[in-house]
Amino acid sequence: MTIINNIKDTALIFEGGGMRASYTAGFLNNLLENEIYFDYVAGISAGSSHTVNYLSRDPERARRSFVELVQDPQFGGWRSFLKGEGFFRSEYIYEETSHPEGPLPLDFETFMANPAQLRIGVFEREQGKVIYYTKDDIHEMKDLMKIVRSSSSMPIFMPPTQYKNHTYVDGGLGGGIALDIAKQDGYKKFFVILTREKGYRKQPMKFKRTIRAYYRKYPKVAKAMLTRHLIYNETLDELEELEREGRAFLVYPDTMPVSNREIDFEKLTNSYKLGYAQGKWDLPNWKAFLGL
Repeated sequence: MTIINNIKDTALIFEGGGMRASYTAGFLNNLLENEIYFDYVAGISAGSSHTVNYLSRDPERARRSFVELVQDPQFGGWRSFLKGEGFFRSEYIYEETSHPEGPLPLDFETFMANPAQLRIGVFEREQGKVIYYTKDDIHEMKDLMKIVRSSSSMPIFMPPTQYKNHTYVDGGLGGGIALDIAKQDGYKKFFVILTREKGYRKQPMKFKRTIRAYYRKYPKVAKAMLTRHLIYNETLDELEELEREGRAFLVYPDTMPVSNREIDFEKLTNSYKLGYAQGKWDLPNWKAFLGL
């Protein structure tokens, strides 16, 4: 299988945001349908799922991951949260659904055949820092989905993920936008798909004492949660400066109709449709920036 990518000088970055990714799945599918194939893709949290679906070139899975899957009775909800399985049942969502016979099969062969570089950010609980996995770390489907699950393990609402003698929580604790690794890897241009409207800035977390108490055994996690807004906002400031310099294209949702924990199928369907329509309308501007 030969897969060719046509965007070599620009990093594609997917922001996380839980079920807000239903909207940005519409952006992703506009990229695929118009054969806009980046040779470097980085994602964190829900953005890691987008990264995998994009690299496996699977528009149907990109939509179903954040829309139809909520209809699965094993997806999650408050009942599973109270049972200790998480509001989103991450082991099921990431590891059990992806097999060929599962409800959300992943084309692992196409994913591995894609020559694009991959970066998925996870937050190591004991070290208290973000670590980026690459395709060199992936040898079978189990590796990939453990890494995506690790990146997406939302604090409090999902249990942490154990993988190769490490414990991981959501990669978004390090900020949530993988600009740092793309710069480190030498990229000067960036196409960034965001899950918040233009002008948004993250506010400091409330209930600081509660968070410190909840993570009293893991103070580095608590600290990351309480300082995340600073890193996130600094990254957005930097991206806006890069955009002014002509070195970044920032794709913002015109509106964001759902929260990161939305599980209503109709609302998620509408969110996807809005994102898809916006992407279709904005496509000429994307192509102009990318030189297509």
